[in-house]
Order: sequence, then structure tokens, then C-alpha cells
Amino acid sequence: MFFERPGGGERAILVHLDGQDPAAREDPQEFQELARSAGAETVGFVNVSRHQPSAKFLIGSGKVEELHDLVKEGEAELVIFNHTLTPSQERNLERALECRVLDRTGLILDIFAQRARTHEGKLQVELAQLEHMSTRLVRGWTHLERQKGGIGLRGPGETQLETDRRLLRVRIRQIKQRLEKVRGQREQARRGRRRADIPSVSLVGYTNAGKSTLFNALTESEVYAANQLFATLDPTLRRLELEDVGPVILADTVGFIRHLPHKLVESFRATLEESSNADLLLHVIDAHEPERDQQIEQVLAVLGEIGANELPMLEVYNKLDLLEGIEPQIQRDADGKPQRVWVSARDGLGLDLLRQAVAELLGDDLFVGTLCLPQRLGRLRAQFFELGAVQRETHNEEGGSLLEVRLPRVELNRLISREGLRVDEFIEQHTLQ
Repeated sequence: MFFERPGGGERAILVHLDGQDPAAREDPQEFQELARSAGAETVGFVNVSRHQPSAKFLIGSGKVEELHDLVKEGEAELVIFNHTLTPSQERNLERALECRVLDRTGLILDIFAQRARTHEGKLQVELAQLEHMSTRLVRGWTHLERQKGGIGLRGPGETQLETDRRLLRVRIRQIKQRLEKVRGQREQARRGRRRADIPSVSLVGYTNAGKSTLFNALTESEVYAANQLFATLDPTLRRLELEDVGPVILADTVGFIRHLPHKLVESFRATLEESSNADLLLHVIDAHEPERDQQIEQVLAVLGEIGANELPMLEVYNKLDLLEGIEPQIQRDADGKPQRVWVSARDGLGLDLLRQAVAELLGDDLFVGTLCLPQRLGRLRAQFFELGAVQRETHNEEGGSLLEVRLPRVELNRLISREGLRVDEFIEQHTLQ
């Protein structure tokens, strides 16, 4: 954008650092999948065992020479590191390897840039890219330390680098203002749904766990779904009808990944708020993934960052079709509440069980039953009808109304309390005397 770079970048050598710290360790297989998703043609994979990263190159100088030879031999145009590089490390490596160098954050940003479809998604990606680029501008201007002097060439007294940093700050501020407007629009839509008492359910999970496939299967939609990382960037909302609950809003959101760059979490905050404001989270898990426990931890960590870790959650173990000996089922906790559902979104197995589990969890605060109202409570009967809570009405021998109702317990308690009746007795007996 602000400085020229070599063209191409398709043929790549991948470098994975294997250190002692398990918390900082990346998955080499996931790294190769990321490179493939970005469109890179891998011509070499280098696994470096190093417990003490070098300040200059991250890896040792011997490995740098070995990499240089591999770049020449494989005619690679790009070297991608499965780790975060400092701006100086990136600059030193580019000078030593004589080709473009990209770190894990830059790779993920590139994938996001390819996947963004909506105007909002593109703004979010651009914001993350600009904030990432602002720390790395200096390497683009090593040949222009100062603007040239002379007649007709005297500048405003700032270096080219300072000019670009100023332009970046202006653009970043503009994008943040636009995204703030988007956030306001989303909040307005959410308030409208809350007024209409429509619960919202959000799909969250590790990237490529099958969220979009499950979303399509549940809502009969045609959202883009593919066996690649970060296939979905832009949130999609659809209406879903559930028995005993009625309409709910189902949201498909961006997938998470281990060590998701903080800049991305910040940039996508407007999108991720769909999850943090949901009534229920469906945590979609790849049941066939060997490292699924680590993936679950990473998802919970990102949910903690956006303030969604305290929300009610149902685990959905997907890709049951790849496992042997496990049937679609609902697993419950000690209180009998659904805790985990095993499904196959691709084959449509267990989707009815999933709908049942979601309805149970959302219906926790929903009263569904029959009320027996004597004739003297005609005003209360009318209020139930005004709320649209009455499913069916019959009458008993005494002329009282038997109302089959469905409404939030909060609303039920409010109506009963107004009449000076004892709510606890009513809930226990399901009748009003």
C-alpha cells in the first residue's frame, strides 16, 4: 500500500519453531492448513528446534543460511513463520533471505482479506491490517530516510515515514468511526429483537469445526461453507422455529484459532458482539480432531476476551460421521440439563436432538402449561390473550377458563403478582383458585 513489494508470493517455505513452552507452541499441521487456505504452494517445510529464540532472527544464523539455500533451490518467493515476528526480526530475515517474510499474524490477516465479503467485513480486515502495518512501516522506507532537499523538492519538514504514519492514523480513525456506526446499528437491531422477546443463539467454535454446515442444516440456508480455515468471516443471521419456544435468531460467526491475533479480536469486536449478547452459545466442536481439548481451551479464551464466557453454553460435538461406534445423543449434567449433543451436520444426524436440547435450555425461563382461571379473573384472562400467550382455550364445568399458555416466567410472575395472588402456589399447582 505504502511501499512496493515483490510480486508473486505463491511459492512458500514454511518455518515452524519447536520450543519447550507448551503454552506458546503452535500446531504444525494447522500451520500448513493456514498456508493452504491462503493459496500458498508449499515447496518446503523446516522444523526448527530452539528453546531460546534469537533476538535478531528468531532462529539461529546457521538455520538462516540453510533457509537461504532452500529459497534459492526452491525458487521460493515467500518464507512464512508459524510465530509472531518483531518488525526488526522480519526486516533482518528479509535482508538475509532476499525474499519476502511473513509471520503467523500476517498470514491470518491475508486469509481474512481474501474471505471478507461485506463492506463491514472489509473495513474490519483493513483496520487490523493497518494497525499491524503501522509497526512495520520502517522497513519499507530504508532507501528514503529523509525527503530530498533542493529546489522544488523541499518537503513539509517530516520524513516520508512520518508522512505515512500520519496517513495511517487518519485512515485508522476513519475506519473506527465507521465501525462504531455499524456497532450502533447492530445494537439497535438487537434491541428490536429483545423487545419482540425473540431469543438469540450464536454458533461459536474453532475454525473449520463445521459451524456454517450446521447453520445451513438447521436453517436450510446456503451460507458459504468449505473445508478450509476461516471460510466464514461475516456474521449471518437467520430465523429458526423451535417447538415449545417459537422463533429464535441463529447467528453464524467467525471461527477462532489458537493465539488469534489481538488486533483481529479488537477489529472484529462489532461482529463478535453477536456472540457476547446471545441468550445461548452453541459451541461447535470437531469431534474427530485429535487436539480438540486444546481447541476448546482456545475458544473459551477468546470468549473470555469478548466477555462471553459467563453465557449459557451447549457443546455440539460435530463430524460424528467420521467416528465409529458413537450414535447421535444428548448428554446431560447432574441436574438433567442438556450439556453436550453429538451430531453430524453434513449427514443431518442428531439435528432433531440438537433442536430439542436448545428448546429445553431456552425454555428454562419459559412457562408452558395449562392455567385454570375462574370467571372472576376475566381481566387476567384478557391480559394473557393480549400478550399472545394463549395457545388454546377450553372451559371446565364451573365455567372457568382452561388456558394452554406459553410465555416467559418473568411475565407470568408479573401478571399473577398484580392480582395479589401467590406465585409459588400457582407454579406448583398450575391452577388459580
